[in-house]
Amino acid sequence: MSKTIIITGGAGFIGSHVVRLFVNKYPDYKIINLDALTYAGNLENLKDIEDLPNYVFEKADIVDANRVNEIFQKYQPDGVIHLAAESHVDRSILSPLDFVYTNVIGTVNLLNAAKEAWKNDFEGKRFYHISTDEVYGALGAEGLFTEETPYSPNSPYSASKAASDHFVRAYGETYHLPFVLSNCSNNYGPNHFPRKTDSAIYQ
Repeated sequence: MSKTIIITGGAGFIGSHVVRLFVNKYPDYKIINLDALTYAGNLENLKDIEDLPNYVFEKADIVDANRVNEIFQKYQPDGVIHLAAESHVDRSILSPLDFVYTNVIGTVNLLNAAKEAWKNDFEGKRFYHISTDEVYGALGAEGLFTEETPYSPNSPYSASKAASDHFVRAYGETYHLPFVLSNCSNNYGPNHFPRKTDSAIYQ
């Protein structure tokens, strides 16, 4: 295999599409799907590729630093695409600590594991962090966000994602860890968890 990529949250809605794309488009890449299989993760989303030789599933919670480190040491990835997150705003209001653990501590665990696995040799390495436009707060009168829009999270969910964004940037500045950060808007489509689909359509 020419490259090894760890994709976190790969059994979820967006993650399963990303895993499928990489597995099919890059048959010479080893794709590691790291997912805790919470309520939003479903391996049925990936039945069509589960037996392909370049696909591997590892059940793990990114909050478990030892397990994350074990997987990074085992596979020595060239890149990470980090989609795993608690992402339901209503649930974040009811249980904000769950969002702190997964979105903040889990992200830092991944950053530490990548830094240790790559041992400051970042040539050809990349940490791609998937965030949300909700870190920018409410959409203003201008009707759009830009990369210069100040962070202004309004929910425990968006606050936890904002914190994870800052940690990714901090690791880039402090340790020179190569990263890409994207802030996407609402997504819906096949494999979407039903309650999340309802929220996306009727907000």
